[in-house]
Amino acid sequence: MITLYLMKKDPKLLERRVQAGPIDEKEANQKIIQTITTIGFISMLVLPAFDYRLHWLVTIPFSISILGDVLVVIGLFIIFLVFKENTFASGTIELAPDQKVVSTGLYALVRHPMYMGALVMFIGMILALGSWLGLIVFILMMPALIWRLFDEEKFLTKNLLGYSEYQKNVKYHLLPFIW
Repeated sequence: MITLYLMKKDPKLLERRVQAGPIDEKEANQKIIQTITTIGFISMLVLPAFDYRLHWLVTIPFSISILGDVLVVIGLFIIFLVFKENTFASGTIELAPDQKVVSTGLYALVRHPMYMGALVMFIGMILALGSWLGLIVFILMMPALIWRLFDEEKFLTKNLLGYSEYQKNVKYHLLPFIW
């Protein structure tokens, strides 16, 4: 549904979102980060299937799996709100020629609301798939996600007019009132 919305309302954003991953990144750090997170994301999908099939760990109760489904929907909704608010939300760390700082909507609460939505979605996926192995992968992947966040902020501070002021006004990186 998000893709259909972007096809109709913001095809340029959809084009920027499709260009993503280690191959499309320009900086060596980002290529490393994207490789780690891609492997982590695939592992969060594959390992729970093996865990379910081979009974490696205690499975997550069904009621918690349903909660996971709800969190996936909430995470995707947060990401959708980010796309509606920020037409510059590229899949790679770069600047569009006419890019400006977005400080409205969820960007008024945290500097990286799309990452916040992704975290909610990832945790939901782990619970929905019914395996604690996904949580282990997620924890192992977190340093790479935080590295990306800091690297992106460094890039934006250096290259996007007004971003330093935005950082002063919006103190939280990822989680409102926490960090």
